[in-house]
Amino acid sequence: MFLIVLVGGAGFWLFFLSPGKVLESPRIVEVRQGERLPSIASSLKRAGVVRSRFALIVYARLTGAATRIQPGEYRFSGGETIPEVLGHLVRGESIVVTVTIPEGSTVREIGRYLERARLLCDWQFVEVAQRSPLVKALGLSPFGVEGYLFPATYRFPPSSTAQDILSAMLERFYTQITPGVEERAFEMGLSVRQLVTLASIIEKEAKVPAERPLIAGVFYNRLRLHIPLQSDPTAQYSIEGITGPVLQAVHQASPFNTYNFAGLPPGPIANPGWDSIHAALYPTPTPYLYFVARRDGSHVFSRTLKEHDRAIADLRRAQFQASMDGRLDHGHVSR
Repeated sequence: MFLIVLVGGAGFWLFFLSPGKVLESPRIVEVRQGERLPSIASSLKRAGVVRSRFALIVYARLTGAATRIQPGEYRFSGGETIPEVLGHLVRGESIVVTVTIPEGSTVREIGRYLERARLLCDWQFVEVAQRSPLVKALGLSPFGVEGYLFPATYRFPPSSTAQDILSAMLERFYTQITPGVEERAFEMGLSVRQLVTLASIIEKEAKVPAERPLIAGVFYNRLRLHIPLQSDPTAQYSIEGITGPVLQAVHQASPFNTYNFAGLPPGPIANPGWDSIHAALYPTPTPYLYFVARRDGSHVFSRTLKEHDRAIADLRRAQFQASMDGRLDHGHVSR
């Protein structure tokens, strides 16, 4: 009797727990949230990942793996034993697509990042970002979620919908806006929307990270004195994603163009990162009212319009001289 049991056990191990056949092409198996073990085992058997549905169920229950399987989409190439297959499911080694959203990206730019990652078409994301019921429920109409999609690195399952992605990015944003942040914004005389709007302008203006709080200080000074912010990125911003040259944009009428009015625009012009939000909350006290960008992205700050005009003239001269030097160097021939 013992011999029969031993032979039977060995047969079970060799037939059911031996590696499955190598598949001609990888198979994708989805494990849904709350899906029961028999259903998961059936999916793996149909895909040819395991030899026996019954053996997988028995092994999973004997080892306790049945209660530790994690949902997700899994890619299998075959040639693995049942313990190895279950190991992937228990460790949650599902397929994910990693997407990094840079600070200062607009909704339309985020859509393009998602399209490049082959998660969805850019227009699908833009449509949801502007018209999803979630947008209305959060009180973000009529401008949509611009400014509220937190820049970060995300990991999405390949089957993620535009709504799934939107929800994840909004959730990440609202985890940053703690009661302490809201309290500090109130102290600075800002609503959350105004905070994010100011942070988005800082994000687009500051090419040198260390200058963010100083740029914020300049903007607070101008807001306090009711001087238009005159920020080029606000003039260039368009909800439709249409942008043009700065010199042309600053003369165009737009509710976002801060050359046309004093105060903040009606909403954010991009999605700021935490450093720009922090700069808007804790600006550097400064006497400056103006700044102009150098070629390297840093800025020259000025107290008066006369100083500012002089800084612009100096930078233009330096730029002209650099271009002339470049032409001379390019035209020089060694002999």
